[in-house]
Amino acid sequence: MSPLLVLVGPPGAGKSTVGRLVAERLGVAFRDTDADVVEQVGKPINEVFIDDGEDAFRTLEKAAVAAALATHDGVLSLGGGAVLDAGTRALLKEQRTVLLDVDLSSAAGRVGMNRDRPVLALNPRAQLKTLLDQRMPLYLEVATHVVDTSKKSARQVVDEVVALLASTP
Repeated sequence: MSPLLVLVGPPGAGKSTVGRLVAERLGVAFRDTDADVVEQVGKPINEVFIDDGEDAFRTLEKAAVAAALATHDGVLSLGGGAVLDAGTRALLKEQRTVLLDVDLSSAAGRVGMNRDRPVLALNPRAQLKTLLDQRMPLYLEVATHVVDTSKKSARQVVDEVVALLASTP
């Protein structure tokens, strides 16, 4: 078993929103590995970062991604930093993985001053730019397709993703 589609991308790209809508349109299940981690540990991700540290979160995230890739057959959304792990990237190369790309301005507008995103907590716009710069090569490494979500509605992005799925084996 493997997912119909895996969504990766930076914070604010629309992975959770688009993922839910694509799954709904296709009549399949949606799963978000960040939600899996929250369910497993019983506290929000920002608290995991504060209480246990980023390394502890990344260990939980890696396990959640591996489990979801092995057991989920619908649309799967990964946390923005999941691609930091080489083992996860190797697993993703075997999947239909769509990078939801977004420009800094659009992403910053979507995440705003969201303190629930621990990697953006100090200076969201500057941190987001750094994340985009650092992670883009990793996103591109695993992506079989790229859909730009900048300045587009969720519905427009969903249409593009569904059309892409229909046109590729």
